[in-house]
Amino acid sequence: MTVAVEKPGEAEDVEPAEPAKGARKVGRPMMIGAILVAWLVLFAVLRGTQTLSLAAADLTDLHRWINDLNDSIGANRNSNPLFLYFFNEIRLVIDNLVTFVQHLISQPSGARPVPQIGWLGVVGIAGYVSWAVGNWRVALLAVAGFTFLGLQGLWQESMDTLALTLSAVFVALLFAIPLGVWAGLSDRFNRIMTPFLDFMQTMPTFVYLAPLTLFFLIGGASATIATVIYAAPPTVRITAHAIRNVSRTTVEAADSLGATRRQSLLKVLLPMSRRTVVMGVNQTIMAALAMVTIAALINAPGLGANVIQALQSLDVGTAFNAGLAIVVMAIVLDRVTTAAGAREEYARRSRNTFAKWRRPLLGAGAVVTAVLIHLSHTYLWAADFPGDGTIGGHIASAADTATNWAQDNLSGPTNAIRDIITNVLLNPFQTLLTDSPWWLVGAVLVSLGLVFGGWKAGVTTAVCVGLLVGTGVWSDGMTTLASTLVATVLVMGLGIVFGVWMGRSMLVDRLIRPTLDAAQVMPPFVYLVPFLALFGATRFTAIVAAIVYAAPVTMKIIADGIRAVPETTVEAAASAGCTTWQIITKVQLPMSRGALTLATNQGLIYVLSMVVVGGLVGAGALGYDVVAGFSQGELYGKGLAAGCAIVLLGVMFDRITQAAARRAGT
Repeated sequence: MTVAVEKPGEAEDVEPAEPAKGARKVGRPMMIGAILVAWLVLFAVLRGTQTLSLAAADLTDLHRWINDLNDSIGANRNSNPLFLYFFNEIRLVIDNLVTFVQHLISQPSGARPVPQIGWLGVVGIAGYVSWAVGNWRVALLAVAGFTFLGLQGLWQESMDTLALTLSAVFVALLFAIPLGVWAGLSDRFNRIMTPFLDFMQTMPTFVYLAPLTLFFLIGGASATIATVIYAAPPTVRITAHAIRNVSRTTVEAADSLGATRRQSLLKVLLPMSRRTVVMGVNQTIMAALAMVTIAALINAPGLGANVIQALQSLDVGTAFNAGLAIVVMAIVLDRVTTAAGAREEYARRSRNTFAKWRRPLLGAGAVVTAVLIHLSHTYLWAADFPGDGTIGGHIASAADTATNWAQDNLSGPTNAIRDIITNVLLNPFQTLLTDSPWWLVGAVLVSLGLVFGGWKAGVTTAVCVGLLVGTGVWSDGMTTLASTLVATVLVMGLGIVFGVWMGRSMLVDRLIRPTLDAAQVMPPFVYLVPFLALFGATRFTAIVAAIVYAAPVTMKIIADGIRAVPETTVEAAASAGCTTWQIITKVQLPMSRGALTLATNQGLIYVLSMVVVGGLVGAGALGYDVVAGFSQGELYGKGLAAGCAIVLLGVMFDRITQAAARRAGT
């Protein structure tokens, strides 16, 4: 389940624009049109000059400096006090935590050929915990899901992924919940934390990996730390939001009864925020699982390694089997934490049935679970998952068969779709961006930032453009920008069509929303697999995967915005003789422009993240630079610079669209 998180800057005061009297008459659409016309005219004159193009194997001075820095850090890692007493100690603590959990459930420890708790014990624990925090339906789902992972032949890989996820979530919550409580209690601290959370949530997942390997080396520690950084912000934000939204009268009543600040926090604020905080934990777990799979790029064990190896060798069957395992684990973890948040409501509904038997049954379940753990610790048959994973082999074979059938029978329509979008949208726009002088593109971006978001967004865009030039990967950045914007246009088209449909019909919303919720649970890697089968290893594969990945969030935001339009306004338009089309285009969409702009913001960030991941399947540009930086030592500096360029694009998109959303809401 995905919870709508308060995006950076939503709660900030809006500074109303104060245009001159003459400027009011021009209008924003006319200004945008003038900017684009001027760009096209100058492009025709200056095409191919000052494009800052850089060949794949070429490096700039910045890239070489980063390479030298990496070599220097590696040579002095065990002598520099900063590493000896800080970074190395952090890596050691995280490594010990991850290793402990791995030895517990996934990997042999000491003289044992199997982990301390085998598959039967893990399945028993999963079922019991799901029942204790949720209900019996969730427990059955957990038992079936974990058993299916073993039947796929991916038990150890799944447990490695689970071990990294649990370790990262544990560390993230140690920091995130206290920080969230503090931010909820203190407006000043909340203002301090917001820019850091903005930065952490804007960065695509790829970007966390390269700089962390510089300090923590490749492996489980870097993967876990990257996951903590990526997964912690949702809990911080949602916890702060929950604390701030506790009824003030309730808090004042506790204060009037003499409760101390500590008692008020522990007895009033946290209990009344429990359900919302659990939703934040759900978001952190989902983010952690997505990040752990991508962290296979820096040698993290688990299912992500299977997916990456299969994608790189274009083995769709193996990638599908491993991707399915990731989806199963994501669904189980999502449903368990969602059920934990709804526990009180479920208890009220079941009070008159078997609620009085719950405590004795839980006690009996604890005994059964302890027996299963003992058996899995003692006997090999209960520790090592039986069978040779023939179901996984059948799944992979079926996926390969389906891929071959699709390529033989659907190549005509799929190639036609690919060629139309590529030749009509992508290639012309990419040419416009990559063949224009860098300063012209920069001036256009800054101008659009000023028009859409005001002077603050314009200044932010100017800074981002300048730093993007400094990274030395301007041309690749423009290629990524082209793919991102084209995919976002298509995402918004889908979002508006389905969002309006859902917003106008509760029946349609109830039918479609569960599918959208399930789609948002899946990690980004999983989306690449089916489209790799349909379109092959091309940049179009990444674009289509990005569209499918980003569409659910835009549809839900737009649907909520349409539904928020006052019913009386819609009825007044209908009574005035407006057709359905006129009501949608003249009333509901204009009155939902804030939601539309926010959906654009979310769509851009999601698409950017996915387009970059598409570097694994031929998308090229910045995504390829980052991946190449992990695998080829001489390109490490260029890969890190490409990661910084991705961040700059993300910050630029985020600031412009958020500022536009705030202005649209006024």
